[in-house]
Amino acid sequence: MKLAFMGTPEFAAASLEALLVFPGAEILAVYCQPDRPAGRGALVSPGPVKRLALERGLPVRQPGNFGDGETVEELAALGADLFAVAAYGLILPQAVLDLPPLGALNVHASLLPELRGAAPIQRAIMAGALRTGVSIMRMERRLDSGPILLQRAMGIGFEQDAGEVHDELALLGGRLLVETLERLAEGRLREIPQDESRATYASRLNKADGWLDFTRSARELHNHVRGVTPWPGAQVRLDLAERGEGAREGISLLVQKGRPLENEADKKAAAAFQLGELLPLREDVLPVVCQDGLYGLERMKPAGGRSLSAMDFANGYLKGGRWKAAP
Repeated sequence: MKLAFMGTPEFAAASLEALLVFPGAEILAVYCQPDRPAGRGALVSPGPVKRLALERGLPVRQPGNFGDGETVEELAALGADLFAVAAYGLILPQAVLDLPPLGALNVHASLLPELRGAAPIQRAIMAGALRTGVSIMRMERRLDSGPILLQRAMGIGFEQDAGEVHDELALLGGRLLVETLERLAEGRLREIPQDESRATYASRLNKADGWLDFTRSARELHNHVRGVTPWPGAQVRLDLAERGEGAREGISLLVQKGRPLENEADKKAAAAFQLGELLPLREDVLPVVCQDGLYGLERMKPAGGRSLSAMDFANGYLKGGRWKAAP
């Protein structure tokens, strides 16, 4: 089976890795988004899929879009039987989807029709979902709406963040893509139309999605922290509720790990304080008052600093006053 592979980030690289060791596929070319600036230095560097393709000696093409006839003709000239797509990030017009005889298959990180769109992993965790999965679908012009060819579910652990779930789903996606191609070659695939009445959407995250709101419950905060880790990061601004001697100015930080403190004693302790107020360090967490009790900050990274445990952060930053998370 002759393929053109289309993908850009780390999630897609796992699918390309799986195809490279699958004897039933020949990869004719790899399509990625154009290289873009990344990191603190804003250096232009190749993405994960491009790096892998170059390492394996595969031809790489990086059109900005498929709006011109020359780009479409070049793709058509490959003579691919099928397009395998994973987190490509560019819209494929109908003229492109119609090119391969076996169609275009997409690896999507949700149990479609739930969570169509750009951020299904993060949005699932932020909503408190206990499971997610991967769907292989036949692509149509509408976003993530095509019939499902194969689907596999996976549990989400209570402590898992979006980065950890992403890595598991990426590997699952590669395995499921290969299984789909095996079944396709054997004539064992059945297309299942998506139930539009169950469709939900996972909008793309931006930096503002990282801000924590302590008017929410401890469980909601926990899900939010996990969902926005590692990007854009769970952001908090700490200000002084009451200044003491030696107090510094406000502190901006990323909460990297936390957990709900849900016993009755914690809830009673929280009732005497304001929402967002930090309580004294206990064991390995720094409690913050939230809507239904306390949320414990376990690990955090102050702006311009290194990652710290709750104890190290409290000892180094919270001297000289009472602190409160800014609204």
